[in-house]
Amino acid sequence: MTKVDVTWSDRLLGYDFGAQHPMNPVRLDLTRRLCDALGVLDHARIVEPELPGGSDEFLTWVHDPGYVEAVRAASADPAAADVRRGLGTEDDPAFRGMHEISTLIAAGTVNACERVWTGVTEHAVNFCGGLHHAMADRASGFCIYNDAALGIHWLLEHGAKKVAYVDLDVHHGDGVERIFWNDPRVLTVSIHETGRVLFPGTGFALDVGGPDAQGTAVNISLPPGTGDSAWLRAMHAVIPQVVAAFEPDVLISQQGCDSHYADPLAHFALTVDAQRTAYETIHDLAHEVTGGRWVALGGGGYELVDVVPRAWTHLTAIAAHQRIPLDTAVPQGWLDYVHQVTDRQGPTVMGDGVAEGDRVWWRSWNVGVNPEDPLDHAVLATREAVFPHLGLDIWFD
Repeated sequence: MTKVDVTWSDRLLGYDFGAQHPMNPVRLDLTRRLCDALGVLDHARIVEPELPGGSDEFLTWVHDPGYVEAVRAASADPAAADVRRGLGTEDDPAFRGMHEISTLIAAGTVNACERVWTGVTEHAVNFCGGLHHAMADRASGFCIYNDAALGIHWLLEHGAKKVAYVDLDVHHGDGVERIFWNDPRVLTVSIHETGRVLFPGTGFALDVGGPDAQGTAVNISLPPGTGDSAWLRAMHAVIPQVVAAFEPDVLISQQGCDSHYADPLAHFALTVDAQRTAYETIHDLAHEVTGGRWVALGGGGYELVDVVPRAWTHLTAIAAHQRIPLDTAVPQGWLDYVHQVTDRQGPTVMGDGVAEGDRVWWRSWNVGVNPEDPLDHAVLATREAVFPHLGLDIWFD
């Protein structure tokens, strides 16, 4: 058994909404190349995605057949895009081959779930995936097919009794939550900037799941400007507790890194240092709760050079049990390539220089709570809404 399988094919760079779109596939190319330059891929097995059953029929596990047909039509003729299905919009422009490449990304996550569940690998990473906004019947937020939901469905159909999905993206993981809203077998946890100011405008503390699944939707909705220690405090005050109480068989996580202070589409103030700390927490949680069964996905992230490649290289390295110190120099060959393809200077070290002793620290929930503090108020709201459903104490861990 390898420690980690990494989904990759150059074909995945075809998920391309156009040069002016924030979700430029160069971020994926630079991530794969940085992983390679730092030797991370020497400790991984590269797996090219394959369609389950050899066809795209698997998409209808969670997506409406009419929606899949609409994507096919827009893929063949972008002028035929159905805006009622979220296609041909500013967020999700139609492009030729859209159906095929979106299907391949989704297949990569399904493959990853299968390989982890069947014991072929301990962990699996698909940083091209994490397209968490896609709904059952429409595209949304740069996302065509919901690969995470498809992977979860496969697991449930092949013996997993419970699956936990943890979403670290700055945007609410609304598509995955909505698809499993009333399914008590799936725990969806999302820590994000409040929907009062950020797309998609959902994901509040009192949104706790459908009538048959109360307490299985967990939303940590935080104020704009949240920085490293506050975000880590919020994360550690909720996520390890609810995941452990749920007792899942597999952990799937989405590591959108658009929570970084340099990201142009949101208002958090995190560093790569804190993001790496969070990835370590999720990795440790998988070993503590699910016997190491962990599938890690990418997601949002629109600072294409300085943030995404470093963040997801850290993620892949952690999954490979090859942790990269934050003061590690970025290889010159990678920097030369960055300048060649983007005409920009890349970051010279793997961290943002704020960690103490190669870690970012936070204040534990147990040392005291201030309900008047906006961060603590938000965390307390989530704990009050969800913890009783899971048999957990609101005030203490």
